[in-house]
Amino acid sequence: MTFLRPPGPIATGLRIGLLGGSFNPAHAGHRYVADTALRRLKLDYVWFLVSPQNPLKPIAGMMPLEKRLQSARNLADGNRRMIVTDIERIIASRYTNDTIRVLKARFPEVHFIWLMGSDNLEQFHRWQRWQDILATVPAAVVLRPGTTLAPLKAKAYRTWKDRFAILDGRRNEASATAIRARLAAAAGA
Repeated sequence: MTFLRPPGPIATGLRIGLLGGSFNPAHAGHRYVADTALRRLKLDYVWFLVSPQNPLKPIAGMMPLEKRLQSARNLADGNRRMIVTDIERIIASRYTNDTIRVLKARFPEVHFIWLMGSDNLEQFHRWQRWQDILATVPAAVVLRPGTTLAPLKAKAYRTWKDRFAILDGRRNEASATAIRARLAAAAGA
């Protein structure tokens, strides 16, 4: 493996949450997941893994990677514990399992935790080698409006309950899909 520089501070025993996604655009729901995980899981950092292209999402309507990275940087708003990175582009990864495998091999002294909103938990079983992801790192799911019952329905959660932490609290309703729809409606007006 070629040398992979960490996007932020690395030290033995650090607890780093990995929040992957398209961030098309980054929104308050992403920030809510990161803030909740930092606080409730006592994480040292959250790395926003801005995906070059999510294999489960269409290319049409996807903003260029640089714009999505900037959107995530704006969302982090200078919070030094939120690191925005395009590591998946650097390592040429399209799949979370591959990304986690590379990160664990390169930074074995770090405790990584996969973060997601409950909206992603519902379809997590569609991710390539999702069982390997959960066998490698624990996952924390932050409940989001409209999908608070996801843990009861999700195949991944029913099968691997012991690998998940479910985090609840005040919920944020922001959605990239809704934001894109509002922007498209405004552009057409």
